[in-house]
Amino acid sequence: MNALQRYDASLLENYSSLIGIDEAGRGCLAGPVSAGACYVPRALFESPEALEQSALINDSKQLTAEAREAQYEVLQSLQARDLIDFAVAFASVEEIAELNILGATRLAMQRAVDQLAKRASAWSLPHTAAEDPLFRSASDVKLLADGRALKPFPYAHEGVVKGDGKSLAIAMASIAAKVLRDREMRLLAQTYPAYGFEQHKGYGTAAHRAALKAHGATPVHRALFLRKVLG
Repeated sequence: MNALQRYDASLLENYSSLIGIDEAGRGCLAGPVSAGACYVPRALFESPEALEQSALINDSKQLTAEAREAQYEVLQSLQARDLIDFAVAFASVEEIAELNILGATRLAMQRAVDQLAKRASAWSLPHTAAEDPLFRSASDVKLLADGRALKPFPYAHEGVVKGDGKSLAIAMASIAAKVLRDREMRLLAQTYPAYGFEQHKGYGTAAHRAALKAHGATPVHRALFLRKVLG
């Protein structure tokens, strides 16, 4: 096993499963923020084939775009075999303006975990009643969020600083969040072709800043983030 797999395997000595949570796009000037949540049970570590298949998974920031897409296919393959489950959710530019970026990021993370919670019965996990699908009572499920602990957040969890480079579950979540957000930014590039979203994905590169100064902001730009750019 590699270091990320060993980290999660050690936690699974005390829990039946893990859920890793991570975001993508928090520091961008445009587009939504996304969050991934990835459920990893002990069964993954009982499959030598799955361990070999997931050996190249790493923090999404350490992978090229092509490598991320390849590893996303690995996630899909593992999911199809019920060895993991994962979900990605977004918070919109409007929600970022309303809640600020930290609040919107928490919202996206909650939405991603909510999707997994709704499928919790498929994993035979204990969970609360249908009117409250948050499985806060599932003491054998360990939730790990990249970075510091989220406050407030409806799920009991632990923050892991630089967790996307430590935990396989968090790294898987980071890949899912990044790949699907990048795809969303490529779609936005078709609507706003002058800004190069397909290249920089909304981050504040020199080319993006130049486009903003030449053309102004679009409805998918984050107004509060543009103060220093547009002055």
